[in-house]
Amino acid sequence: MNQLTQQFENQAQPQGQGGIMAQSSSSREMEEVKGQIFMAKQFPRNIFQSEQRILDNCKRPSLAEVAIYQYPRGGTRVEGPSIRLAEVLAQNWGNLSFGVKELEQREGESTAMAYAWDLETNVRQEKTFTVKHSMKAKGKIKKLDDPRDIYEKVANDGARRVRACILGVIPGDIVEKAVLQCNNTIKGNSEKPLKERINNALVAFKEKYRVTQEMIEDRFGYNADAFTEHDYVELIKIFNSLKDGMSKPDDWFNKEAKNKKESALAKEFKSDSEANKEPKKENKKPSSKKDEKKEDKEAVTANGNAREAVEFEGDTLPFEESE
Repeated sequence: MNQLTQQFENQAQPQGQGGIMAQSSSSREMEEVKGQIFMAKQFPRNIFQSEQRILDNCKRPSLAEVAIYQYPRGGTRVEGPSIRLAEVLAQNWGNLSFGVKELEQREGESTAMAYAWDLETNVRQEKTFTVKHSMKAKGKIKKLDDPRDIYEKVANDGARRVRACILGVIPGDIVEKAVLQCNNTIKGNSEKPLKERINNALVAFKEKYRVTQEMIEDRFGYNADAFTEHDYVELIKIFNSLKDGMSKPDDWFNKEAKNKKESALAKEFKSDSEANKEPKKENKKPSSKKDEKKEDKEAVTANGNAREAVEFEGDTLPFEESE
């Protein structure tokens, strides 16, 4: 506590009215921090209750579906808790202060700090980073001038740093149990049929990231009709990774896959068109008079053979008369 007080007191004191306002603001912030630390000491967390609250929250399907992400790295897949799950961990762990602060804003960039501070144990994680006031859209760099766009860019970039800070403060075994419970919740969520849930996931991939069903089937190696609960969980993790900005569609899917494979609808249309063409070939009329004469001659021959067969059948055999 004394070191924290000394840190605030050693700050340079500006002159004039602005210096008085800065000193007043600094004193207010210091008193707020002291109050938070005091309350954390007076009401320490119960680790077992905090763990149970976290696991109970992970049993909610709406949270479990956005709780885990994946991204490819070095030929393997890295899996971890998403930003939403990190926020739930911090909220239910208790006596934890976390967030993003913009320290300075200059022309074209901002300097911000993400932090997570366990007020009870005085364990603190913080990360300082710079955010450029620009973003890439449709292959071009767009400069951000609107204050709202700048604020959202800083908040989005800071969210991933906040997650890293939270995971650095909360014990790793608690995080692993939360991830395991979220996986079990997704697998056991049977409110909707598996086929309907997979169909909703395919629609979401196509609408938000232009990832078609053929591209997804090419990655998994088989048709969507054969997807299992495990495959559905994998789809959810990839979707969360794209949503959090941890990866891009090109990291997971091959865009040329849709040109290599025909969809079931295209195959069905092709087979129907071929079936409709076959009767036309059978009913095709002769194209010349020679063919007509040839067909008439064959018909006469056939009739003659039939007449001979009838006459032969009408004759009586010799041994029938002797009897």
